[in-house]
Amino acid sequence: MKTIAPRFRHLVLLFLAVTGALLAGAAPVSAHAALTGSDPQQGAVVETAPKRVTLTFSETVALSDDSLRVLDPAGKRVDDGKARGAGGTKYAVGLHSGLPDGTFTVAYQVVSADSHPVSGAFTFSIGAPSKTSAVLTDQNAGGGVVGALYGVTRYLSYAGYVLLVGGAVFVLACWPRGAGIKPVQRVVVAGWTALTASTIAMLLMRGAYTGSGKLGDVFDMTLLGQVLQTKTGAALTSRLLLLAAAALFIAVLFGAYVKRAEDGDKKELKDLTFGLAVGGAVVAAGLGATWAMAEHASTGIQTGIAMPVDVLHLLAVATWFGGLSALLVALYRAPSIEASAVHRFSRVAFGSVVVLAATGIYQSWRQVGSWSALTGTRYGQLLLIKIGLVALLVGIAWISRRWTGRIAEEAVTASVVEQRTAGKKEPVEVGGGAKGTAGTGSVEGGGRDGESPERAAQLARQRAAMASAREKRVRDADPQRFGLRRSVLAEAGVAVVLLVVTTILTSTEPGRTEEEAKAAGAAAQTQAGPVSLKMPFDTGAADGKGSVLFDVDPGRTGDNDMHVYVLRPNGKAFDVPEVKVSFTQEAKKIGPLSVVPDRIATGHWTASGVQIPVAGDWKIAVTVRTSDIDQVTVTKNAKIG
Repeated sequence: MKTIAPRFRHLVLLFLAVTGALLAGAAPVSAHAALTGSDPQQGAVVETAPKRVTLTFSETVALSDDSLRVLDPAGKRVDDGKARGAGGTKYAVGLHSGLPDGTFTVAYQVVSADSHPVSGAFTFSIGAPSKTSAVLTDQNAGGGVVGALYGVTRYLSYAGYVLLVGGAVFVLACWPRGAGIKPVQRVVVAGWTALTASTIAMLLMRGAYTGSGKLGDVFDMTLLGQVLQTKTGAALTSRLLLLAAAALFIAVLFGAYVKRAEDGDKKELKDLTFGLAVGGAVVAAGLGATWAMAEHASTGIQTGIAMPVDVLHLLAVATWFGGLSALLVALYRAPSIEASAVHRFSRVAFGSVVVLAATGIYQSWRQVGSWSALTGTRYGQLLLIKIGLVALLVGIAWISRRWTGRIAEEAVTASVVEQRTAGKKEPVEVGGGAKGTAGTGSVEGGGRDGESPERAAQLARQRAAMASAREKRVRDADPQRFGLRRSVLAEAGVAVVLLVVTTILTSTEPGRTEEEAKAAGAAAQTQAGPVSLKMPFDTGAADGKGSVLFDVDPGRTGDNDMHVYVLRPNGKAFDVPEVKVSFTQEAKKIGPLSVVPDRIATGHWTASGVQIPVAGDWKIAVTVRTSDIDQVTVTKNAKIG
């Protein structure tokens, strides 16, 4: 378009500003699967090296060989490099034998069932905590430049789908004559182009997005091959195949369909319209299913209901917003548009709002789950913003319906007047554009006698420009069309912002999942677990220094096994005459409960059936006697049970 109305330019600027602000201010993509537990637990100190590390997530995840890594205190990998499922939502990686004492780092990078990358790290210790030089360099999944670009392409894919589907519905269901209007054609073609380009870009970026986050990995064909084997890769590939069918649909709609309309063959036009409607509905639903099969609807509860509901929701959004965009372009760029077309779109939009509300309520319940999640999670807060925007959009749409009603009344009045006049006039249209006003005289055949073809062409261009200017003045002078344009423009502006919020919602962890993950994490933290303590001691004698390693397993109320290791400063076993232990819970005035362990090896003392009556904070006192007269008691607090 060489000439765009000022208000339309303002809409484009608003679109760019809002998109930039929201996407730039958005946090990195939230993971939709959360780590809810591990074995060994985060921060735990275990007596002996485990044979494997197990991680538990809130939902199933996809793994690669390097998804789970374990690094020793020196930063070297000590896992077998073969991450695998361990049943349900548990995943494990084996460890090498002969691991040294110290602090180990567990790093994970997986993909949740609804296609979003999840990464993080935690530590545990063997024997006793130590310094660690482990460096994690690849924890950028879903972030960085690739993450930002991927977010932009996600938005463009939604926008393209909306323009493609909504523009086609507007033409077939509301304004068949619009199939021959170039600006309306551009809306549909732009939607197809945006959706195709963004789908290809997402396929290329997918491997880097869920992996290293490095821009240089975008064109790694090995990663692309891996992506094609995933659920998301299959969805994006299916989308491209469906877009090929959509291209054929567009060619027929703006080719054979327009030709049949011009020829006036009503029977063939009716048959072609029916075929396009059925074929277009199948393609549109199929495109919508490529989102439903790989994102929120494909995981969680009631997936069998959620996926078709998600497709209906997408179709309703596209029909309303895309039709709105086509109507806006028609009001600004088309010479005229029939009042009946505007009235038909008003009915279609109302039906879309009803479907949108019904499916939206179900989706909100499914993704949020509780009132607390509606206000206490990022997803719930974004959903409240979306609901507010939808309410505003419905209010503006009500104003547009009022303008549509006035235009319809005006059209009826004009039709009655037309029947009573003897002159031949064109059908009454929104904007009052008149046909046959391109200028006086004909320029065919080179113009007047004696004029050169160049001069005739110049005059023809001048007449066309004058005719276009007259049509624009007529359109702008129509108060009904002017009022409708303003309300539709406001609708489109809110719809742009709403689509941005919706895109951010699809990449935000659902409130139900977030609360379930928090609850599972809290439960994991309060579960019984082994207690390991290290306490240095000094009796003051010449050979009276060392440390005590104290373990209680399984660390719960009731029976427990207790182990006490007495070590010299150099780490070797210290053979002492006697060790005694006592447990005291000062808050409930319990204890001290004395335990005298048995010596079973040099520096190793143990006791079975150690009773912990209640859970809570216990003061553990260990008395070490290194000679007949030299002894010391060291204490430390720990949570047991």
